[in-house]
Amino acid sequence: MTTTSVPATTGDEEIDLQRRKGRWIGYWAPEDDRFWRTAGRAVARRNLIYSIFAEHIGFSVWLLWSIVVVRLDDVGWTLTTSQALWLTAVPSGVGALLRLPYTFAVPIFGGRNWTVISALLLIIPCAGLAWAVQHPEIGFMPLLLIAATAGLGGGNFASSMANISFFYPEREKGWALGLNAAGGNIGVAVVQFLVPQVIVLGGGLALARAGLMYLPLAVIAAVCAFLFMDNLVEAKADVGSVWSSLRHRDTWIMSLLYIGTFGSFIGYSAAFPTLLNGVFGRPDIALSWAFLGAAVGSVCRPFGGRLADAIGGARVTVASFVLMTGGAYLALWSVRERWLGVFFLAFMLLFVATGVGNGSTYRMISRIFQVQGEKLGGSPEIMRAMRRQAAGALGIISAVGAFGGFLVPICYAWAKSAYGSIQPALWFYVGFFLVLTVLTWGVYLRPGARLTGDRV
Repeated sequence: MTTTSVPATTGDEEIDLQRRKGRWIGYWAPEDDRFWRTAGRAVARRNLIYSIFAEHIGFSVWLLWSIVVVRLDDVGWTLTTSQALWLTAVPSGVGALLRLPYTFAVPIFGGRNWTVISALLLIIPCAGLAWAVQHPEIGFMPLLLIAATAGLGGGNFASSMANISFFYPEREKGWALGLNAAGGNIGVAVVQFLVPQVIVLGGGLALARAGLMYLPLAVIAAVCAFLFMDNLVEAKADVGSVWSSLRHRDTWIMSLLYIGTFGSFIGYSAAFPTLLNGVFGRPDIALSWAFLGAAVGSVCRPFGGRLADAIGGARVTVASFVLMTGGAYLALWSVRERWLGVFFLAFMLLFVATGVGNGSTYRMISRIFQVQGEKLGGSPEIMRAMRRQAAGALGIISAVGAFGGFLVPICYAWAKSAYGSIQPALWFYVGFFLVLTVLTWGVYLRPGARLTGDRV
């Protein structure tokens, strides 16, 4: 074993990170102010930067089909609106399923090591898309199966967030996790903006370029993670820490809340271009402006985390659900009145609210487990165990919440095929967001509730 000492910058003794072969760090104490000031912050920031890049590419690949489906009819495919929505929904569902094993991968392999592997796995959906869009003769089901592999990009989020949660002290987790998630989330906006430009380069339509453009980027993300990221021995805990988080009631409550925030964000991001095209018949708007929704939601996410750091995540989350309820009702009205401009603005409001809510709900998770540790005595061993459980809960909650990304397009597809309109789906969302508003207030803000005084 070799070790590397990091000199302090304030005249204190050197801090030994106990570095080991394979970029493992044996000593990590972010809650120690001196450690954080002299050694921890710089290492954590470096890992955050390359984690954001890798997660960004993963999100972009995950949502590739959300914009590709808008142009499939132009290259020989004949799809209904419902089929197009299924192509956007299935990658979200697969990504949700993969988030739980991806969370387990961090303690098993190490955060840096798994970032390398997960980035290289993105080659599969990129190459599959590049081939499939050029062969309409294969039919819808094979196309759907190939689209499902894009879910590999969705799994990256869970492992990335679980890993970064170990690097930062509790007082900065809201902002750090918000930045990490926003960097990934904005990959949705980037792919929805870039793909329409790239596929028409040279005057022709070549949908295969949508996949080919991300092949080298996936490799670059893997190389950067290999060279510049670190594994934490503290994060290489017994996998039982993840299972332990399942015993907490709050893990499941927060999973439901996260369906409402992140599930809505990713579901609306996937469905928005198809809705603009299928409901209003405006593929030009879908290709040119749909990316704004994901961009707005992504930018708002770290500010939701920062606001939650300041006033408490539950307060911010309740406000987000109130805005989501209003946005869903406004979208419903605009569909009924056939008013495209109001529909677009309603979805921008939904994206703002989901972005802020994403940041605040993730901040709530780490705070809940910190409070539980303090109530159990707050010893270093207990707090370390609770941090591990919080990391496990982050992965579980992100997996359950991501199913919203599958359910949202499916709900729209069902409403469109059964009733010829998406209005029934929007009525469901209005009611769902109202329920989540009451649930958040009742569990975390209501006078006399178990955690009301802990500013969760």
